[in-house]
Amino acid sequence: MPLNRRKFLKKSAATGAGVAIAGAAAAPAAEAAEHGGPGHPAKRYSLTVMGTTDLHGHVFNWDYFKNAEYKDAAGNATGLARISTLVEQVRAEKGRRNTLLLDAGDTIQGTPLTYYYAKVDPITAEGGPVHPMAQAMNAIGYDAAALGNHEFNYGIETLRTFEDQLDFPLLGANAVDARTLRPAFPPYLMKTFHVPGARPVKVAVLGLTNPGIAIWDKAYVQGRLAFPGLVEQAATWVPKLRSMGADVVVVSAHSGTSGTSSYGDQVPYVENAAADVARRVPGIDAILVGHAHLEIPELKVVNEKTGRTVVLSEPLCYAERLTLFDIELVFTKGRWEVESVSASLRDSRTVADDPRITKLLADEHEKVVAYVNQVVGRATETLTTVKARYQDAPIIDLITKVQEDVVKAALAGTEYASLPVLAQASPFSRTSEIPAGDVTIRDLSSLYVYDNTLVAKLLTGAQVRAYLEYSAEYYVQTAAGAPVDVEKLTNAGGRPDYNYDYVSGLSYDIDIAQPAGSRIRNLTFGGAPLDDAQQFVLAVNNYRANGGGAFPYVATAKELWSESTEIRTRIAEWVTAKGVLDPKDFASVDWRLVRGGTPVF
Repeated sequence: MPLNRRKFLKKSAATGAGVAIAGAAAAPAAEAAEHGGPGHPAKRYSLTVMGTTDLHGHVFNWDYFKNAEYKDAAGNATGLARISTLVEQVRAEKGRRNTLLLDAGDTIQGTPLTYYYAKVDPITAEGGPVHPMAQAMNAIGYDAAALGNHEFNYGIETLRTFEDQLDFPLLGANAVDARTLRPAFPPYLMKTFHVPGARPVKVAVLGLTNPGIAIWDKAYVQGRLAFPGLVEQAATWVPKLRSMGADVVVVSAHSGTSGTSSYGDQVPYVENAAADVARRVPGIDAILVGHAHLEIPELKVVNEKTGRTVVLSEPLCYAERLTLFDIELVFTKGRWEVESVSASLRDSRTVADDPRITKLLADEHEKVVAYVNQVVGRATETLTTVKARYQDAPIIDLITKVQEDVVKAALAGTEYASLPVLAQASPFSRTSEIPAGDVTIRDLSSLYVYDNTLVAKLLTGAQVRAYLEYSAEYYVQTAAGAPVDVEKLTNAGGRPDYNYDYVSGLSYDIDIAQPAGSRIRNLTFGGAPLDDAQQFVLAVNNYRANGGGAFPYVATAKELWSESTEIRTRIAEWVTAKGVLDPKDFASVDWRLVRGGTPVF
């Protein structure tokens, strides 16, 4: 029977309890030997824990932005339909009752499919649909999933509705009630595997999510939920799980391994803390890693207190890989001991879709395909992001123009109406294109791939200058006269494209020959040098407004206005109202790269 999570949450808030599930008797394929001792082999058991992460709404091997089968340079394949095939292969090999299937979060945001069932035909509506991700994951037979930060993007009601539609728990030991600090979601799953002729094996799965939720989705969670650090909460829960008789402890963590954070010092907890958890918290056998969108087949970390090795693995995002933890146990001195753990990956491109999943969700898929292919306008010329990360591109100016117009209209009639409005936007994609001719929702969605909303912040000229200097750290310092390779020019220090910002309404040069922090030159507003004391309204996305990317001043700046409508929707509305998408209505040359005053391009 599906778990009744509403009843659980009441119990959980009072007791801090987790979820316990008893497994069925082990299949014949299980390795369980007779009683150990002199002349007798030791009892053994083999368990396989499978894991996915950062599915981001990928059910099919389909690119809704391209209206075609998914393709990338590496030839990867995506989607839960492929994962289902891999999972069934593993269950056939290992014995279905000797396996566990987990996910490490970021499930219900990331594609037009997930947007459609959050906003267009929302699962929260009276008699609304069952989320396609819930349908697919239930059909595949997941045992548990950790909460990801993107689970909160559509608000608590959407998340709770999705949770109610699942046949398995969403785990989050460090997602707690802001007032009581008690678990707001099940912290753990405890599952029992029965071994013929031996004591059952108890496996605990601890779910941990990302502390950055407190920043990135502050509008939804502030005052309602709090997100302590992964290390701190694991240190509390792992001993409890061991005291409850767990023979194996697996952590599903929506947190990368690098030990770094994208949000500076805004919260006192590390964003990518999975390796820190392994190193600092005794009693963990394996960690399924998420959040970083990396492929890590196997990473071994030695716990600094016990000297035992903890095995970590991160399958590639979008259901492109499936992690396998193969765990060998031996019964000794009256208890099960983990003898070895190894991790490996299975590749979705090596198998076909499971027709059971494609048939299950064919109708939902077709509805979304029809939705994204609606024509909303006509472009006079092709617009592309191919060069947008190093040249001022009109296609990014479209975003800033829409944001400027929306904020100006929102502030009309207020005390801030006379202030100049600037706007930021990032070159999210290197491949987005709006072709000349008919413009569809799909074209515009590919330009703005995130479900960000708009916020207006009050900044001074000096703060805007510091903001631009920080953004310009994105470029690799390149001496005057040195050859320029555009593939090596950007992403200095590993900074992603989405943490480089255009700022419209100004004119400025970025001198990449200069060291970081001294690159902004000829910064003007209205044709005159920028006045550091002048006040501006900066139209920013909610990720940036809440501190995402750790840009200076913006997170603490006074908020003048915000809304819940996605920027992507505002762009579609703007284009629909215009009817014609013509660069003369939005394009402007605000910035350029130079070296000693000489343009790079």
